[in-house]
Amino acid sequence: MRGVAPTRTFALWLMLGLAVPALSQEVAIGRTVESLLEFARDRNPEYAAMQAEADAAAERVTPAGALPDPKFRMELRDITRFGDQNPTLSPSRVGSTRYLLSQDIPWFGKRDLKREVAELEGESARGRALGTWSDIAARIKTSYAQWYYVHRNERLTREILDLMRRLEKIAQARYSGGLAALQDVIRAQVEQTRLRSELVTQETEQHHLRTRLNALLARPAEAPLAEPERLRPLPAPARLDYATLEERVRARNPLLASDLSKIKAAEKSRELAYRNRYPDFTIGAGPIQYQSAIKEWEVMVEMNIPLQQSSRRSQERESEAMLAAARSRREASTNQVLAELAENLAGIDGARRIEALATDDLLPEADLTFKAALTGYENGKLDFATLLDAQRQIRQARQEQIKAQAEGQARLAEIERLLGEDL
Repeated sequence: MRGVAPTRTFALWLMLGLAVPALSQEVAIGRTVESLLEFARDRNPEYAAMQAEADAAAERVTPAGALPDPKFRMELRDITRFGDQNPTLSPSRVGSTRYLLSQDIPWFGKRDLKREVAELEGESARGRALGTWSDIAARIKTSYAQWYYVHRNERLTREILDLMRRLEKIAQARYSGGLAALQDVIRAQVEQTRLRSELVTQETEQHHLRTRLNALLARPAEAPLAEPERLRPLPAPARLDYATLEERVRARNPLLASDLSKIKAAEKSRELAYRNRYPDFTIGAGPIQYQSAIKEWEVMVEMNIPLQQSSRRSQERESEAMLAAARSRREASTNQVLAELAENLAGIDGARRIEALATDDLLPEADLTFKAALTGYENGKLDFATLLDAQRQIRQARQEQIKAQAEGQARLAEIERLLGEDL
């Protein structure tokens, strides 16, 4: 009995040891966008549904090209033996019993065409599934970039709030010494109140973004997420060449690939519609039983006669129209995708340039302006309003820098959605 407690204690520690890594991994979700994407790929129900539909489409290939099931037929002939007996269903007592095993056989090539159409529809379904994941991944990347921006903006607001508290103390000291007006202290307090109001808005917006991300991850709305730590580095400008990316988009975009499979399937369906001008066959063989003995064998061939030509011509015209529609749809999709590619490439270039201007020019200039304004206010050469303006310039420059970083990530996410893969 003394060994029971240590054993239970060891089991408890073992369970905790197994649970802690899983818990830490769960809490770590959100530090990087890669962790969110990895989590969502295995759990997002929308993507799982599209994958299941693609799997279902792949399973239609074999039945599409298979022969129909054979048929067995039994005929009891002359069940009253010319009226000499009561009706009976016993094969040994009727006049004769005919057995027939038959098989329907489509015209040459029809089965291959049906199988090829099913294969192409399966490829189209796989393309739609990949396109769904590309859309989900882009939404995760964009939401993460927005969350990063709001989170960094909140930190900046708190830093500015601390700065305003220090400025308020400076204003109070100058007011106590008769060097400044009470209005300076009031302005500092009003500015702090405005910043606290912005913090409430930013916290609410962060909550909305966390809820949106949890929905994409198939997690409860209030599930915790780690604070965003960093954004992905933007690709070098040389990798964002339009001509190169245009070629990659034409070759790898999931929706364009799906549309191409639809065009090929429509071509095969048109060919199948023209094959319907030719008849299908049924062949069969079987014995004929008289009383208890098999005395005859027969072989039969049957075919349908394609006389309803008006109906078949309508089906052929329908297949031609569906093919034209598939081609036009792909052309429209290609134009839209390439237009979005050009737009997002210009957007990411603009975001990169704005970030460089904010980092290299605006921030240093705003910092120098604020330091000069602070020195001037302490010496009584500048008023408090000028100092506030200088502080707001610093904040605006930092906000533009963070916003440009988030905008670049959103543009990158859209480009990767169009490519169907990461750059």
